[in-house]
Amino acid sequence: MREEKKYIISGGQAAVLQKHLAQRMTVDRFGEYLVQNVYFDTDNFDIISESMEKPLYKEKLRLRFYNQYNPESKGYLELKKKFDGIVYKRRIAFPLSRLKSKGITDILSILSADDSQISREIYYFTRINAVCEKIHVEYKRIAYNDMEDNNLRVTFDRDIFYHLIPANHLSFNKNRRVLNQDQMVLEIKTPGAIPLWLAGLLSELEIFPVSFSKVGACYVQMVSGAQRSSKYHGLKEEKENAA
Repeated sequence: MREEKKYIISGGQAAVLQKHLAQRMTVDRFGEYLVQNVYFDTDNFDIISESMEKPLYKEKLRLRFYNQYNPESKGYLELKKKFDGIVYKRRIAFPLSRLKSKGITDILSILSADDSQISREIYYFTRINAVCEKIHVEYKRIAYNDMEDNNLRVTFDRDIFYHLIPANHLSFNKNRRVLNQDQMVLEIKTPGAIPLWLAGLLSELEIFPVSFSKVGACYVQMVSGAQRSSKYHGLKEEKENAA
């Protein structure tokens, strides 16, 4: 469990911050890598929309894999819980080569032999929520780990794109950008308070925390786009009828 503080920063702020971080932290051994997520939700997006109300407790289920889809690599079914600002991640790994339909039913069948506590929590979540794959979110990440404190992790996520499912969620067509091209998401993950040296650096660079969820931002963009489309088609129909 740990706290996650999020910030929306510019490329310029990121460059200065990374220069300072290099004095105390090391870049993850993977360098910059692609993170791909498939979020599961109900047909009406009940889980995401309820999460946007900022309840004291919330949870979401996603499939995560890294870099381009490769059957030889691993996938992770992850139940992410958040209670009173503290994040708990419950994940189970499995070989992507065993995936067939890429749906939640197929994934659960792969994990059917797993009787762990995490598996039972995931099964319970899917029993009380009729979920299926709904949104694919991907971004490029570079992570820094503290040289002395293994619990401190800082990540920079850029080029955040999403598309809706149905459609092959392993394809990259019709991707939509979530933030402006020069913006990225900074996340600081720590089980306690942010170290004073890092807090001072953030203040100096005028970097302040925000309430932000990648999949939540995708949902908001999707809803606003649908409303604009509906309004456009409504006006178009009125003009055609008037003519």
